[in-house]
This record gives sequence, structure tokens and C-alpha cells, in this order.
Amino acid sequence: MLIDYYHTVRQHSLLLAEPLSDEDCGAQSMPDASPVKWHLAHTTWFFETFILESMEAAFTPFHPAFRVLFNSYYNGVGEKHPRAQRGVLTRPGMAQVRAYRIDVDARIARLLAGELARDERERLTMLLALGLEHEQQHQELLLTDVKHLLAQSALFPAYLDPAYRDSAVAPVQEHAQPTAWLAFDGGLAQIGHAGDGFCFDNELPRHPQYVAPFELAAALVTNGEFLAFIEAGGYRSAHLWLAEGWDWVRSGQLACPLYWQCDDAGHWQEFTLFGLRPLDLQAPATHLSLFEADAYAHWAGARLPTEAEWEVAAQGVAVQVGQLHPAAGAPGTGLRQMFGRCWQWTSSSYAPYPGYRTAPGALGEYNGKFMLNQYVLRGSSCATPAGHARASYRNFFPAGARWQFSGIRLARQVE
Repeated sequence: MLIDYYHTVRQHSLLLAEPLSDEDCGAQSMPDASPVKWHLAHTTWFFETFILESMEAAFTPFHPAFRVLFNSYYNGVGEKHPRAQRGVLTRPGMAQVRAYRIDVDARIARLLAGELARDERERLTMLLALGLEHEQQHQELLLTDVKHLLAQSALFPAYLDPAYRDSAVAPVQEHAQPTAWLAFDGGLAQIGHAGDGFCFDNELPRHPQYVAPFELAAALVTNGEFLAFIEAGGYRSAHLWLAEGWDWVRSGQLACPLYWQCDDAGHWQEFTLFGLRPLDLQAPATHLSLFEADAYAHWAGARLPTEAEWEVAAQGVAVQVGQLHPAAGAPGTGLRQMFGRCWQWTSSSYAPYPGYRTAPGALGEYNGKFMLNQYVLRGSSCATPAGHARASYRNFFPAGARWQFSGIRLARQVE
């Protein structure tokens, strides 16, 4: 039943917060990240604002100020608390945020159990589906934001118990495997979501897209392969980088991926949600910007795939669920690690598909207005919730973003 699925998704958000203290939940490590408390409240605000406010008889908000405090970017709803200042909101506390969730969940359940006209029930079902997918997006953001927050401490605290870490993260391995390439025929392909299942509006409409013959790497670029790029002077070689990327490297004085560090003995380590641990050379390299992904591809004599190439290759590939850190792939043949490890950068700018139309009202702001100055990532990551990945899914971030679990899959033209 829909209400059971609703409670399952909503409970999962609270489970993600359980390993954290109230102090952890209220802190914000950078403007692009949000406190856990804000994620829990904002996802609740979504249901209250877009469902209860329009469909509940004699609607009364849980707290009038929450309409502003937990509005993210919906100008059609009204004023917003500044994104970069979400960490200064010491009030409401976590107890009141949990009470907010309980209150809204109970009201949603009553609404679902009540008498509704057919068109109202269809609208309620559609809005609940969107709200739950929205909450799952925030579940992944919650984990990536927590990781960035914990990484700011010299204690390098683990989000989860290290005992769990040892069963979830592969041990360090030493022997790299050569890159294997898979060939795909060119031609006119159908791109975009198909079928009756849920999709976001940016996955529509399904449309024809010509793709030239290409090859795709069978697996993601590993830490060991990216370390070779570093040791070859990749971060010091301007000719490998896009102009803006080179400025980004120099201004940030960058020399390695986010969360990597080298100790005095020359040993590389990586901060994970399970704490600081030796760099696994066989695991996929992650937390890379588009700039880093593109520079590595140039160094490797390849390129990044287009999103159409990635989707053509991914059609029919089984979706896998990750374990909060990108695991090393088992040897095998065929296309691997398309889902459940890292989001994979493409060379495609985030733009509307031919015939795309935004929805009316404030919900039309969900995707369309961000189709500028961003690039598409495909697949899913080790932090993506179960059931929230598909071949047509279009994630998107600015070129310099790297606090998400983002990695590299290489492509090249067929000679």
C-alpha cells in the first residue's frame, strides 16, 4: 500500500540520522551543504506545503515560520531563509523537527484514508510519489553533507561504527587491471524515460538521438589509476585542463581528490563515512569534479561519454545498491559498476530535452530552472537509496562540485 511505502521512506531518513548527535545534525560545513536537521525538516515541509496546504480541510501549518525557514528554492511559495545560513538555525531543535515529521505524517495518513474524488486521489498519489522521490534525493544529500561535515574535524570521526566498515569496504588491493573497452554500435537511439514507472520531468520526453559508434570502459577509473595521474604531474600540467578548470586548480592549490591525504611516510589515505582508512587502489576514484574527470580523460587518451552514450550502454543493465563507500569491482566481463558506486560525469551540459515542458506552478521550479551552467551525471552512487536509480535518471551539478560521490568512466570514438 502507498501509505506503507510512505512510512518506509520517511523512517529511513530518521534512521540515517540515528548515528549522529544533535550537534552533528545542526552544523553546516559549507554553503552547498545543509544540516541534517534542515534536510529532515525540508522534506517534511514539501509534503505540508504541496499536499496538505492545498488538500487538507481547514489547513493549519505546524508552525507559520517553517514556510520560510525550510523553503529551499521555490520562489512561487514565497520568501526563503538564505541557503548559506541554514547552519545558524539553532531553533527549532531536533526534538521539534521530529515532532514536525510526526504531525505531518499523521495528517498525510488521514488524508489518504479519507474520502476523495477520483481526480483528487490521482493528484494526491502523484504528489506523494514526487515527494517520496524528493525525500530519497535528500537522503543521499544528507549522507554526502554529513561526510563533508565530519571531514572538517582532525578527529576524522566515523559516521558508522568501524566494525561495520570492515565488512562494507573492500581491503586494500595492489594489482591494477588494464582498462577493458566495450564497443557499441552507432545509430538512432531512443533516449529518455519509458514505461509507467516514476520519473522526474527532466527525463522526458523520450526522443530519438543519433549516437556515433563508440567504446565505453567496462569499469570505473580506480584510485590506483588516478594516483598514477597524480604521480605523472596531472595537477601540474596545464595542457590537460579546461581553462576554467586550470584556474580552479590553481586558485584552490589542489593536488589530489577531495578526502585524500598523504602522510609523512608517503602513504595515501582516504576519509570515508567509516573514518580514515588506507586508500584502496582497486576501488573507484570518487569525489572528483568535472574538471578533474575531464583532465584525467585527456591524460588517458580518452574522453568522457555523452549522456546519450551512457544511457544507450546502460539500457538493460541491472541496478545495484551500494554500501556507503564505492566498493572495488570483482573481475568479470561486460559492463560493470554502472550503478551503486559513483555518479559518472558526462560531457553533456544539463539542458532540456526536445519538447520539454515545465509543470505549472511552484512545482515547475523542481528541475527546469537549473538547466544552465551544470553538467549531467549518470548512474547512481553508493549513497543512493534502493529503488532510486534507473538508466534515464539525470543528475546534475556544477563543474567544480566534488563533495558528491562522483567518478569517471572513460569513452572513446571507434576508429
